[in-house]
Parts: sequence; structure tokens; C-alpha cells
Amino acid sequence: MDFINFCKSHGILISEHPPFGQWKRYPTEDHPRSRNGAVKYMGDHGFVQNHATSTVVSIWKPDSRPSDLPSARELAIRQKQAEEDARKKQRDAVRRAVDMLNQSMTQSHPYLAKKGFPDEQAHVCFQGGQPILLIPMRVGGSLVGVQQIDAEGTKKFLYGQRTAGATFTFDNKGINIVCEGYATALSVRAALKQLKQRYCLHVCFSAGNMVRVAGGLERGIVIADNDESGTGQQAAREIGWPFWLSDLVGEDANDYHQRKGLFALSQSLTQLMLDVGASWQHK
Repeated sequence: MDFINFCKSHGILISEHPPFGQWKRYPTEDHPRSRNGAVKYMGDHGFVQNHATSTVVSIWKPDSRPSDLPSARELAIRQKQAEEDARKKQRDAVRRAVDMLNQSMTQSHPYLAKKGFPDEQAHVCFQGGQPILLIPMRVGGSLVGVQQIDAEGTKKFLYGQRTAGATFTFDNKGINIVCEGYATALSVRAALKQLKQRYCLHVCFSAGNMVRVAGGLERGIVIADNDESGTGQQAAREIGWPFWLSDLVGEDANDYHQRKGLFALSQSLTQLMLDVGASWQHK
């Protein structure tokens, strides 16, 4: 199977070879409005991941050596150039993120209202007259880019930015909690505030990245999406921490919050917090 068809077999919408040696994002069959597919072509092998359906990277190797495959020396030269290009794109993305955040205003946003938080204030910039929610993404405290969310909930990252290990964190000096989405974190934060429980909420933007981020943290809690594909549950099991999961397939914690209410969400988190030894200190 050639690389293009291998990507397609993982649900990634791709029609031509990506740039050599660089991770490139593509839409997927299950999320055509988002770029949940990531691929990297290396000539004699390649890497593919559909972030919506898998927490692991699949490796492609051709059935036979391609006739047009460059020499080992040429492949090494191309790889070095690709790494330099990737670093340049990451630096450009950081500059772009800084500019966008500096030009943004702190205000409400239609997406947040849709998710049950009409009064929530966040970074918002305007593109073509449309409000775009900006979620800063950091690695080790350093800005690496932003997630952009429009009024309809379409999400994308800056071109070339680093996403591996990147998070947005609500830090209230409490227990580590990892989750995928920003709206999920808002719902969990609201529930924990109701319980007067401290937290350190890490928004990880994908199930695979949630596994990566949790690997660098002490013991905590996973708030998993109940995906039809089982990706959220798979990530939670890989992490190995106690995890929360909605009782309805297709829901995340924000969906559960909106369907059953904040009290129900807070109560469903209570035993989970006790399971990891969280101390309950009521004001």
C-alpha cells in the first residue's frame, strides 16, 4: 500500500504527498472541518495519526523499495532541511501567536455562550469581521501557538506551530487534572469551584497529547471524552489514573454538564477526587 492510501485507510483526507520530513495536518472523514489528521512522509517510511480515533502513531513502510527513492545521503540532507524548516515554522507561529494575542480583546464569545458560559471572558480577535476565540498554548511555560475557535466551534492551530506537549492550564494549586477540550475544562472548573476543591486543569487539545502531558505529571485525574471510537477511554487507560467518563456515548464533560446540570457533574466527580486522595477543604 502506498503512503497516500495508507493515510486514507486511517480516515485522513489527503490527495497528494505532503512535504518531505514535516508533520502536516489534514481534515479527517469523521471531522472534515477540523485538521485532526497528522502525517509525516520520510520517503522509505512514514507516520500517520488520526487524533480523533487513535492515541498512537501508525508507521507506514512500502511493500517494496520505491524506484524513485533518493539515496541515503540525499534522504539525510532532506531530513536535516525539513527539521530546519520545521523550527522556522515554529518560530514564525510563536511570533504570529504573540501578535494575535496582543491585538486581541478580553471578552465573551459565541462559542463559550453555546457551551454554557455566556459570561466567560477570554482572548478574542476578529478575522474578516468574525470573532475568533484564542486559547494560548504553552510548553514549559513558553508560548508555542494558539488554538483558534470560531463561533460555530471549528477549531484549528496556527500553521507550523508545535502542538506536542502543549497545554492551556487553569492553575488553582490543586490536583492535576488532564482533559482534551477548553469547554470541558470550564465545566470541570465550575464543578470543582462548587465543591470548593483546588485543581490544576491541563487542557491538552487531543487524546494523544493528553497521554503525553500526563506522562510528565504526578498522579492525578483524567476527564475523558466518551468517543464512539473509544479514543478517550483508550487514552485514559494508557495514562493509568482514575478517570471520569460520561454515561452517554458521544459526550464530553461539557455535554454532560449541559444535559444533567452542574450539581450532577460535581457529584459525579466527588468519589473520583477521593479516590486519588484529594483533601476536601471547605471555606
